[in-house]
Amino acid sequence: MTPLVSILIPCYNARPWLAPTLESALAQTWPAREIIVVDDGSRDGSAEVARTFADRGVKVIAQENRGASATRNCAYRLSQGEFIQYLDADDLLATDKIERQMALAEKTGPEVVLCGTWSRFTQTPADADFTPQPLCTDAAPIDWMVAKFEQNAMMHPAAWLTPRALAERAGPWDESLTLDDDGEYFTRVVLAARAVRCCREAVSYYRSGVSGSLSGIKSERAWANAYRLMELSEQWLRAAEDSPRTRHACATAYQRYIYDSYPLAAAYRARAAAKVAALGGSDLRPPGGPKYRWARRVLGWRLAKRLQQWR
Repeated sequence: MTPLVSILIPCYNARPWLAPTLESALAQTWPAREIIVVDDGSRDGSAEVARTFADRGVKVIAQENRGASATRNCAYRLSQGEFIQYLDADDLLATDKIERQMALAEKTGPEVVLCGTWSRFTQTPADADFTPQPLCTDAAPIDWMVAKFEQNAMMHPAAWLTPRALAERAGPWDESLTLDDDGEYFTRVVLAARAVRCCREAVSYYRSGVSGSLSGIKSERAWANAYRLMELSEQWLRAAEDSPRTRHACATAYQRYIYDSYPLAAAYRARAAAKVAALGGSDLRPPGGPKYRWARRVLGWRLAKRLQQWR
């Protein structure tokens, strides 16, 4: 029997992009699929757009605004698939994305989580340049997570295809997180897996440059959320392996947080600095071009960053 794949779409104020996203889900060449949209209290008519697809088999649920993680948890509870495909309401899948990954899943089994090739785009998939992504690789779970922390790399939600057995083992999305909740969730999924396998022919598209998107918010509250995310991710990684390499990877993530958040989040930066010291330190240097590096040597990284921000 052909395994069912659940395509789960959380939606909040995504009216301009929702129809193309749903079309990309409906166009999947994998025949056994269900598509569930959960509208999280949108105020722009997104739910109405979603309901126009109901006669094509799309299931639409509306709820009061509860946040992205709660919306994904709702969609997951309603799903029945043996494999889970999360798809944000402004992202896109290539038509054979799921079919390609399912072909690999038949060889690797339910203990392996699958990722794929992805690229950012702004208007249409033609904008995508498919810059090589360092996490699009086959790896043991700990190796994959260490690379993620050390390189500050990401894998967007739609690139994954997750066996339901791993989703059950990882547990629900953390509804207290407001930013990068997918980073924390897939940390748990990866660490629950026997391996990560990349299907390079399975392509997805991550929309960037959306005005008001949560990923672009940089505020005291956002930095507080980012710090809690790092603490959780450190907890999961070191519970799986507490070693010099995992401690260094975690220290590097905290050190990057210090550089990126300055001059905001002073209290959390102090906590991050204590974490870096306790974990054994990091050799990460503040990022920047030649002018910034010159200013950093002369003035120190804090003043150099302030000057960079004032330009």
